[in-house]
Amino acid sequence: MTAFATITFRPERCDGCGKCMTACATVKQGASRIDIVPGSRAGAFEMAMCRQCGEPKCQMVCPAGALAKDAASGVIAWDSTRCVDCLLCTAGCAYGGIAVDPATARVAKCDQCGGNPACVEVCPTGALQWNAAADIFNDYGGKEDLFVPGLAGCQGCNSELLMRHIMRKVGRNAVLATPPGCIPGMGSVGYNGKTGTKVPVFHPLLTNTAAMLAGIRRTYDRAGRKDIVVMALAGDGGTADCGFHAVSGAAERNEKILYICVDNEGYMNTGMQRSGTTPYGSWTSTTPVGEAMRGKSQDAKNLPMVMMAHRCAYVATASSAHMEDLYAKLERAIAASFTGFAYLHIYSPCPTGWRLPSSQVMEACRRAVASNFVTLWEYTREDGLSFTYSPDRPIPVRDYVSMLGKYRHLDEGQLEHIQARVDDQMALLRRMAGEQQAKEGDGQGR
Repeated sequence: MTAFATITFRPERCDGCGKCMTACATVKQGASRIDIVPGSRAGAFEMAMCRQCGEPKCQMVCPAGALAKDAASGVIAWDSTRCVDCLLCTAGCAYGGIAVDPATARVAKCDQCGGNPACVEVCPTGALQWNAAADIFNDYGGKEDLFVPGLAGCQGCNSELLMRHIMRKVGRNAVLATPPGCIPGMGSVGYNGKTGTKVPVFHPLLTNTAAMLAGIRRTYDRAGRKDIVVMALAGDGGTADCGFHAVSGAAERNEKILYICVDNEGYMNTGMQRSGTTPYGSWTSTTPVGEAMRGKSQDAKNLPMVMMAHRCAYVATASSAHMEDLYAKLERAIAASFTGFAYLHIYSPCPTGWRLPSSQVMEACRRAVASNFVTLWEYTREDGLSFTYSPDRPIPVRDYVSMLGKYRHLDEGQLEHIQARVDDQMALLRRMAGEQQAKEGDGQGR
């Protein structure tokens, strides 16, 4: 089975400028293969274009065999020498993706410009994007899963999904630490003498994970094994709270390790207690909701920014809502871990502790990023901070928190506080990114 790259459309970003249609018409020297049309709401727009369907109806109804799906690219190609101009394909397409070009009086459709679509290149708002997420499946779908089947994670556990993706990317040449938390709790370190992980794995204390990894890294270096990825898959409690002194010390010494924090905003494995990264207003078992308390009364610790202040070799944030971004950052983090301390912070909804249906976990990931509640960026000493994805038109934070049961009690004042906090954090990150861009622009050295 092969998956394919494709053009994706984000209607919330489209302003109807029409530059995509102009570019397409210019390249194809005829009618545009893409149409931006008014949506059902005022000021909204929709797209009519070939979706390169998996089971194309246009191909099914074509009596001449002029349409066929290319096995290598996934594009539905039109053979002009076979076409009898019956136009049945235009009736068979539900997306308006194939239509008559007045310049030639024959049908025309999108061919994705050979993998470099002109419409995507000129789109000023990012409404059109070239989505190559299928490459992840093609490159890693057949690789060995380095966690055994049947781990005891909760139904819909996003952390288990992340664990399996991360280790497929890292590969077998690794030593893994999983301190107390959901990751070892679901059986990654095994039961009764059998491990649930197919690479060397150990179970340190909450307080000493980074210190133990530093010793392992130095031992391998002395043995001449400099190709081993020495890494942690840790929760927010073992990273932001109990284990922070060891993490900070390893970062200060620039130890050559990869430290990944899977942040589900609390001690979910031991009863859903609050942690330092639990956001303001969250219900947890130690920040209950009642007459005296309305959830957590403090804002979350922004641990990725704290780690950036250590001037690590690499710091980044990620979300399973943006898997291409996650895989790219994993690749850079792995490479950086051979030169210094690499830190990757991945936000991970917990359906059990967040009072969220497991079927809505991915939507929660998407809304968190779309509202700037979760920001996606990376940092290196050479280039400073830069955003890898930032919504041009962020949705209100209430659209995100309203789907989570742990925020069901929030009043208007609390919602305003959370929105203000998100806006302030985003403004700070933008200033930090902007300052670096200004230095590059005026020719100053770094």
